Amino acid sequence: MALSDLPSAENGGNYRVLARKYRPQSFEDLIGQGAMVRTLRNAFSTNRIHQAYIFTGVRGVGKTTTARILARALNYETDQVKTPQIDMPTLGLHCEAIMESRHVDVIEMDAASNTSISNVREIIEAARYKPVSARTKVYIIDEVHMLSTAAFNGLLKTLEEPPPHVKFLFATTEIRKVPVTVLSRCQRFDLRRIEADEMIAYLEGIAGKEQVRIEREALGLIARASEGSMRDALSLMDQAIAHGGGNVEAEAVRASLGLADRSRIIDLFEAVMKGDIATALTEFESQYDSGADPVAILTDLAEFVHVVTRLKLTPESRKDAALSPGERERGAAFAAALTIRPLTMAWQILLKGLQEVQSASRPKIAAEMVLIRLAYAADLPGPAEIIRDLRNGNASAPAGGGGMPAGGSVHAPRASTSATNTPTMGEPGAPRMVAGGGEMQRPAIRAEPQAVPANLPQSFEAVVALAETKRDIRLQMALSRDIRVTRFEPGRIEFILEPHGEVDLPNRLLRALLDWTGHRWGVTVVETPPGPLPATLHEIAEERRAEERRGVQNRPAVQAILKHFPGAQIVQIEEARPTAAAEAAPSEADEAPDFTDPEFSDDDL
Repeated sequence: MALSDLPSAENGGNYRVLARKYRPQSFEDLIGQGAMVRTLRNAFSTNRIHQAYIFTGVRGVGKTTTARILARALNYETDQVKTPQIDMPTLGLHCEAIMESRHVDVIEMDAASNTSISNVREIIEAARYKPVSARTKVYIIDEVHMLSTAAFNGLLKTLEEPPPHVKFLFATTEIRKVPVTVLSRCQRFDLRRIEADEMIAYLEGIAGKEQVRIEREALGLIARASEGSMRDALSLMDQAIAHGGGNVEAEAVRASLGLADRSRIIDLFEAVMKGDIATALTEFESQYDSGADPVAILTDLAEFVHVVTRLKLTPESRKDAALSPGERERGAAFAAALTIRPLTMAWQILLKGLQEVQSASRPKIAAEMVLIRLAYAADLPGPAEIIRDLRNGNASAPAGGGGMPAGGSVHAPRASTSATNTPTMGEPGAPRMVAGGGEMQRPAIRAEPQAVPANLPQSFEAVVALAETKRDIRLQMALSRDIRVTRFEPGRIEFILEPHGEVDLPNRLLRALLDWTGHRWGVTVVETPPGPLPATLHEIAEERRAEERRGVQNRPAVQAILKHFPGAQIVQIEEARPTAAAEAAPSEADEAPDFTDPEFSDDDL
């Protein structure tokens, strides 16, 4: 790097950062945007230039720069060229002023600080007048999604039918926040992220121009950290050059970015995947003492899990320029040794653990607990191993366990539905209405049916199912949880309303049944009688599920599995249905158990 480029008292501190110094000046300078350039070239050659363009993409990918280059192309003029041109080999009459944002006919506006309708009115008023010196008056509006709704609406008419001498160029990182009425009036270009190999090659060229020696691994770290943004990459390179004093090494980049050594991340990955918790914690402690952030360590660890998974599924990804030699070689070895199951489990644990570490008051401790969880999970046997151990007789159920007979079923007690004589008002069991926990002294809701049709629901469960069929979910839930049926027959329901139930529930049920069945039902709310209460449908279902869980948990095979996974619980029971996939031969990698083996029937599992 030349001394004249460094800020000092003698040169006035006029050093230009790399992101500005190497900003593209023409379409040939743009990196990775070939599709957009080809489209614009064809549009210019056939004189099909749109009145408005909108550029979208991640930050630092070149949206505003592309808009300035397009403004230059629209106004390109030399002694020989008098028409818009995509190819601009030399500076034209207006080029320098446009690229430096000081041309009177190319107006740039930051929508983040000019959001109101009054700012748009100024554009509309000025658009009527022809350009002062250029061929086309161009309005570049950056971060256009920040305009207010009124500003967007005020711009619509001018945007749809602008004067022939006016073009609009918009740039935004939040394309979904731009109204569709604006998008429909623009030609849209999505600027893609810059690939790592393209970015590394470009950064190498800049390093040569700046006379800076920089390791290729350091460039890979910068490319990975920038996430496809060239402006971010150049800013990080500026930082690395300042940190290394003109000689940039990978270790210096890690230190300046707060990253952990990639090879040590791989060592940490190896330790946790082996279940070696002591080694993993020692390695983490060493990286933390070296200045690595706990969040950065876990993020890098998750990235390496992703690298190994990609190498396993797509071996050609070894050609990725952003990968270090250690990641390629050791990552490929891990990919060959590990199956997809532990890799996906590690990814899920790290993804959830990152959220915990970011919100924890002690990030270091939280990160250590994530590593412990990961190492412990990696040491657990898989389902195939459990099945194999059960086959070989290596796991036995605890003493006293009893299995459920084949084809057995458990039924929870049901609420009594025996008919009783309806008491008179004031007697125990007499009808009442409940409101806010108190009693309202008024007659029950009654509607005596005349002739009962045969097609009415024959049980209270059928009434609830009918509510589900009619998609009245609120009423369905209320009937399941807030009603204890004391008597049911087609056309008549008597029930106890729970204290927390809605007072209007009987009326709602009455109206719904009349609407669904075309028959007026008798709906009666009775007082709570002495003795045990009938169960609600929700309580019946919960008891049935609990009994089913108890029955399944008593099976020897299930108890053996629970023994291998301390603290595990049965949360759901589903009936196994044979499928074509289950009948197919299992792959050797996944070691899927053979469920067609006579030793393992559906009742044994």
